[in-house]
Amino acid sequence: MRVTCTGASGFLGPGLVQGLLNAGHTVHVLSRNVEQALGRLPAGVTGSFFDGQTPLSPDALAGAEAVVHLAGEPVDQRWTHDARQRIYQSRVEGTRVVVEAMRQAGTVRHFVCASAVGFYGGARADQPLTEDDAPGDDFLAHVCQGWEAQALRAAEAGFRTVRLRIGVVLHPAGGVLHRMLPVFRMGAGGRVGNGHQYVSWVHREDLFALVRFALEHPTLEGAVNATSPEPVTNATFAHALGIALERPAVLQVPGFVLKARFGEMARVALEGQRVLPRRALGAGFQFRHPALDEALRDLLPHAGH
Repeated sequence: MRVTCTGASGFLGPGLVQGLLNAGHTVHVLSRNVEQALGRLPAGVTGSFFDGQTPLSPDALAGAEAVVHLAGEPVDQRWTHDARQRIYQSRVEGTRVVVEAMRQAGTVRHFVCASAVGFYGGARADQPLTEDDAPGDDFLAHVCQGWEAQALRAAEAGFRTVRLRIGVVLHPAGGVLHRMLPVFRMGAGGRVGNGHQYVSWVHREDLFALVRFALEHPTLEGAVNATSPEPVTNATFAHALGIALERPAVLQVPGFVLKARFGEMARVALEGQRVLPRRALGAGFQFRHPALDEALRDLLPHAGH
C-alpha cells in the first residue's frame, strides 16, 4: 500500500522506511526539510513539507492508504518552559494537522500514531502495566494524553487507528543506548539511582516490525504497548550492558546528580515503568528479540573486542 510517514529523518525514520519498502509498500515522507530527508532515504521515496503547524498541502497525502505519524520534539532535554511548550505542541498540534489532512484526503484507511509509555506516568514502582491501565498525572503523561486525544479523533472519524505506546528504543545509532555506550565502554557505567526502577525497552527492529504489523493487520486498533515482553530493572539493564561490552558496570549515578543536570526530566530515568505488550502478543505479534541479553548481543556484536 501507499504509506505516508512523518518523522522519517529522525532516529527511527530511515530504518522504518527501508522496512516498509522491503515489505512491498510505497513510501511518501512528510518533513520540515524534504531535500535533507530524502537524501537519507532510499531512491524512490517522495516527500512533502510538514512542520507540525501549517496545514498540509493537498498532494501531501495524495493516494495514501496509510499514515505512520512519528514526528515530535525530542523529550530528552532539560524541560524549560519553552521546551515543555515545544514538546507538547509538536505532538498535539502536529497530530491534529495530520488527522485533518487525512480527513480531506479521502483515501486513508489506516493510521498508526506514535505515543509513549510515558502515558502511564512515573512512580508506579513494579506494577505491571497493560493497555487497560489508567494514565499517570505528570508532565509526560499529560503530553501523551493530549497526543492520543488527537489520534482518537481519527478513530472517531472512521480511520482504523493504532496508538503505539513506545518504550525505550534500543540501537547503538541513537537514543539511550547511543548515549550510554561511551560511558560503559570506559568502565564507568552502572545503575541510575537505586536501580530498582523498571526499563521498558524494545529492540529497534522489533519496533519497526510492530509498526508494519499494525499497518497490515486490519483487526488491530486502539492502544498497543510497543515494548519487549521482558522489561528489566535499571540495575539489571546496566549489568547486562556491562556483560555485553565486557566491562565492569558497578558504579552508580546518584539521583541528585541526574536532577542537577536535567531537572525534572531526570524523573524519566529515576522512576520508569514496567510496561507489558499484552495487546500485541494477543494479536499474534512475535518479538524476535524479547530478552535483553540476546537483544544486546544482536545490537553490539563483538562489542568487547
